[in-house]
Amino acid sequence: MLGCLSPFWFGLKGMIEGPAMLFGVEPGASAADLVSHYRYLSGLFFGLGLVLASCVPRIEARARRLRWAAAAIVLGGLARLGGLAIGDAPSLAHHIALAAELGLTPMLVLWQARVARRWTQAQVTLR
Repeated sequence: MLGCLSPFWFGLKGMIEGPAMLFGVEPGASAADLVSHYRYLSGLFFGLGLVLASCVPRIEARARRLRWAAAAIVLGGLARLGGLAIGDAPSLAHHIALAAELGLTPMLVLWQARVARRWTQAQVTLR
């Protein structure tokens, strides 16, 4: 349980402070720490993509896995929205990403639930 504190702490700190959480790095700065953090977060995104891809073979039975992954994506979108609310002005690409995180992702969860419900109904019909 103690091991969970580090991701919670640094995740919350990054959501609140942005790049300034990386000691001495101001927004817009080009520093090795900022690049390193960007690469780390990109690795997390890649891993999240693998989790989502692992749901595809039996999407009707992967609700829990898909919903946990979707929750992580929505939390990221909420953090991005929080930044927007305090004056961050990201590019159009980031606005599109925000729409996907807070719009498309919940729609994916709803679609999966519909597929699972139809699959269950079909199984009952076959019996």
